[in-house]
Amino acid sequence: MAARRLSRMKLREILRLRLGKGLSQRQVARCCEVSRSTVSAYEQLAKEAGLTWPIAEEVDLEQLLGRPRSPTKVVAEPDWEAVYREKKRKGVTLKLLWEEYQTGQDSGYSYTQFTVRYKKWLGNQNLSMRQTHKAGEKLFVDYAGQTVTVEDPIQGCFQAQIFVASLGASHYTYVEATRSQTQPDWLMSHVRAFEFFGGVPEMVVPDNLKSAVTKACRYEPTLNRAYQELAHHYDFFINPARVRKPKDKAVVEGAVLIVERWILARIRDHRFTSLGQLNQTLAQLLKSYNATSFQKRLGSRRSDFEQIDRPALRPLPQTRYTYAEWKTAKAHLDYHVEVDRRFYSIPYTHHGHKIDLRITQTLVEGFYKGTRIMVHLRLHGRQRYATQESHMPAHHQWMNGWNPERFLQWSAEIGVHTHALVEQILMRRTPVQQSYRSCLGILQLAKRYDAIRFENACRRALAFQGMSYQSVKSILVKGLDRIAWEGEPEMEILQTNHANVRGADYYQEVG
Repeated sequence: MAARRLSRMKLREILRLRLGKGLSQRQVARCCEVSRSTVSAYEQLAKEAGLTWPIAEEVDLEQLLGRPRSPTKVVAEPDWEAVYREKKRKGVTLKLLWEEYQTGQDSGYSYTQFTVRYKKWLGNQNLSMRQTHKAGEKLFVDYAGQTVTVEDPIQGCFQAQIFVASLGASHYTYVEATRSQTQPDWLMSHVRAFEFFGGVPEMVVPDNLKSAVTKACRYEPTLNRAYQELAHHYDFFINPARVRKPKDKAVVEGAVLIVERWILARIRDHRFTSLGQLNQTLAQLLKSYNATSFQKRLGSRRSDFEQIDRPALRPLPQTRYTYAEWKTAKAHLDYHVEVDRRFYSIPYTHHGHKIDLRITQTLVEGFYKGTRIMVHLRLHGRQRYATQESHMPAHHQWMNGWNPERFLQWSAEIGVHTHALVEQILMRRTPVQQSYRSCLGILQLAKRYDAIRFENACRRALAFQGMSYQSVKSILVKGLDRIAWEGEPEMEILQTNHANVRGADYYQEVG
């Protein structure tokens, strides 16, 4: 700092004591209540002016000497580019970088000046650089607003969605095309992005699309269950951007804009016949995009990624994530839940409860209040029911040794109407085991009544849609089998290969 202007009397006293009396600069400073640097500065000015003591009273020292200048201090300017890059690395602070800057030089900025000048330099850079992100900390993900037409000769024409993921510190970017923005495409795009980066960040910042957030909230958003499972598998946490706050994900917003201009604009006139062909083209352009040098500073997204983000990313897990869909289903009275028109048993004590189902290509798992209560291999083809014996109540387990073929064979031995009635009961109830008790009761009635009466009772039950044990019993007890009804058809002898009889091959054992 420059010395303050002194009065004529104070100047004469400083020069008298220093030049006349020969006191040291420190002694003169103490006597005159000024700093030692002020004494040194005015002494130097007096020597340059050729003054010696005594000095005549008429000499105007204020005009002759003026205000002394502090000695010029040469300060080494820090490499702000290097400071900016290093500050992104985990655990590196501005204070540590200032200490390293001071090491090995005689003069340098104070910490206050260092921080002030860094902020001033940072303010002159790209606006997106003002938000500082730590290495390996955040991955921003979003879909571009622009789509690409794919004219697939097999799957038809559709608009491919462009998924963009960009790391916060290096802005290293991943781009791919998917058929839709649905949950399977959304989650598997994350998986492929992690594999592209070769690691996992601490946090992923998505937008509020339904595949990520089921209920948006500034403070406690409700996350999609499958998205949470993905986060658990890769050990990161999800921090959705606030609604209508694009600055929360400025990195990916900027990346989307550049991708649209730098990549998608270049392929605007290309014709793609498959999603794979489009992604192959995107991968080639993306490689060039990440390697392009920055305009206002040294390096590229690729070089920054290698120096900053890659060392800080967490390693990928040993197993790749398997997509699983979550849904809630209420267990039916027959203690089965439905998935894609197929039925899976749960412990019968949970019938009527809402069960959380986790569905993969190979498994169906059921959870009640967070506890897994069942697991089945997923059914495919003609199979419709998967029932575990341990899920049945005791009286149903007793019936488990029976099967449709046994009941059909038994009923056919009694008569065609009995066979047709039993077949109808087996066909109408799901799962088929639920019909076994009714069939057994009907066939036991045949032991108590003669064959003609029993056949007539079954014929009447079929005509009036009384497909139950109680209906047949009531007909026999009340003697209705002996009474003709209006429009009663002539007695018809049905063959077991009749068109209305499906036969035992129609039924499949559930187990």
